[in-house]
Formats: sequence, C-alpha cells, structure tokens
Amino acid sequence: MHSPSPHSLVDLPIRRLDRGDLVPCADLCEDRGWPRDEHRWGLLLSAGTGYGIDAPDGKGLAATCLTMPYGSDLIAVGMLLVAERYGRRGLARRLMLHVMEAVGDTPLALYATGLGQPLYEDLGFSPVGRAERVGGRFGAGGSDGSPSRPNTTTRSSVTTRPAAADDLQALVRLDLPVFGADRTHLLARLPAFSDRLQVAEEDGELVGYAALWPSGQTEVVGPLIARDTVTAQALIAALAATTDRPLRADVDARHKDLLGWLLESGLKSSPGTTVMTYGIPDLPGDAARRFAPLTLATG
Repeated sequence: MHSPSPHSLVDLPIRRLDRGDLVPCADLCEDRGWPRDEHRWGLLLSAGTGYGIDAPDGKGLAATCLTMPYGSDLIAVGMLLVAERYGRRGLARRLMLHVMEAVGDTPLALYATGLGQPLYEDLGFSPVGRAERVGGRFGAGGSDGSPSRPNTTTRSSVTTRPAAADDLQALVRLDLPVFGADRTHLLARLPAFSDRLQVAEEDGELVGYAALWPSGQTEVVGPLIARDTVTAQALIAALAATTDRPLRADVDARHKDLLGWLLESGLKSSPGTTVMTYGIPDLPGDAARRFAPLTLATG
C-alpha cells in the first residue's frame, strides 16, 4: 500500500478531538519523542479545543493542534504535532490555517520551537519574548558539580502553604491582572490536575502561587505567578521539597535572577521556545509577576 501523495494529505478532513482521543494524542507525542502525557492531554482536551487529522494508514492521528480560549481576549495555541511519517507535507500549515480561520479576530499567542518558528512567522506571527527551559534535580549541585546551597535567608520572610479549597477566588483575583485574561476554567482544574498547589501569602493576602504536576518521569512547575523573585523562589523550594523527581520549568527569559538561582540549585538549561503573538503587539498582563506558564500549550 503506497503512502498518500502530499496533495491528498492536505485534503484530509480536520475533526474536533475529545477525551476519547487521549491515547492517540499520547501516541503522537511519543512518536515525536515527547513524554506521552495523557494526564496533560486530559486537561487540555477538557478545558480547550483540540483539532486533529486522522492518519490515512488507520494508525492513530496524523496531526493535532490545541487551542485554549480565554474569552474574547486571547487564545493560546499549542500541541501542533505531526507524525514523523507525515512530516514536511503541509499538515502543520493546514491545521494552523484552519485554527486561525476558526477563531476569527481573537488574538493568538503561542510558544514556538526552533523547528516551528519559520512556519508561524510565515503565517504572520511576531516574536515577543523567550521562555528558557530548565530541568534537573533541585539541590543536586551547581554547574561545577559542587553541592548547591540555594539562598534560604532571602526567602525566610515569605510564607507559603498548600492551597486550600477556599483559596480559589483569591487565586483568580491575583491571576487576572498578571495573566491579563480570565483563566478561571483552568485554575479551577488545578487542584485535581496538580500533585501540589502551593500559595504564598502576606498579611492574609495571596502574593503568589505555583503548581507541581507530573510529566513522564519529571514534575513540572507551572503556572508560577509571584509578586517578585524571592516569592517565586520560596514557592519553587516548597514544591521541590514535596518530590524526589527531577523538576522542569519554562521560565520567562526576562526573569534572569530566578533562572540564575535555578541553575545554581542544580537545574540545567535545555532548548527554550520563542513567545509569539498574532493580532496583538505583546502578551497581555504583568510580565514582572508572570514567571512560568501552566504548560506551553495553555500560554
């Protein structure tokens, strides 16, 4: 059986994905060398809108794309994946054009890998920032191999604790001006999605929060919203103390002090992503308090 021609591939129908597609979505991640992350896909498909193209050979999905809506203010685009056997044959462009038509005039934002960035630029997206990926065992040692001693004295004045059920409203109030759009539909899912949800407070008022959730053999820190770097450090240290697994985070590159501290604490850099927007000149919200996204796919 010969493979479809490039022309016939881009004529394949696009359909909406649902939670019944969790395994094929995870299979596609594995095909591209990513963690399967059925847990993450469950969140994305319940809170967002997934689009897919079924593989013409009958083996799962040929391509996927995910949109995460934030009212009429912003839509995040992510999980644009094409099975390796169908790569470079127009499917990614086809899905992106379909998504851009489906969302109308709503502004778009995404995190682009080096591989995907030329396509997004060709479609009219503009680079507006960077996210640096770091990962490894927190406290395992600095870049010279010596034992790491993260600065704990600067964090002593910041109080953090596990989030409680009645924190949600305060958490949403804190998040809205920082993220720049209402993401209550995601934040309400965080307690069930996360292994740990931690908040920082001062005088009974929330000044930051962070979640820790599983991805393959690692734990991801995100979202990370904090009043300042010291608060962000306190939240990460508290989360790190709850797991023996390596950590991973995609930190806004503007937060150089936090990135430096994470590297001193034993994490290592790996290829980051370029933040890109379409229809708006930059991401909304307060970049000074926005340290890391929930996932790249949620913006």
